Amino acid sequence: MAKKCDLCGRSATKGASRSHSKIKTLKRQNINLQSKMIDGLKVKICTSCIRTMAKPVRVKAKRKPALKAGEVKALKVKKAGAKSAVRKATKTAAKAAAKNTAKKK
Repeated sequence: MAKKCDLCGRSATKGASRSHSKIKTLKRQNINLQSKMIDGLKVKICTSCIRTMAKPVRVKAKRKPALKAGEVKALKVKKAGAKSAVRKATKTAAKAAAKNTAKKK
């Protein structure tokens, strides 16, 4: 079988690899062919044709909420409580540090 795209007809191209001494060695650069089933036929298609091909429209499913309404409220209350606890701890630490510096003087 030929290494040729069944849709666009693209095939391998010729290129040259050059060594350090500038000797030209011809090489064959094949295209990226993929076997796909299209309309019940197995076809060899290059990747550029696959990208530009008309694809069926996808229907996105509706996402479910991660948390229920009651759980969201509980989480907000929990976070608010944690924030106030952090504020209290920093205030007491600041007061203790102020007392320690006052005693040293």
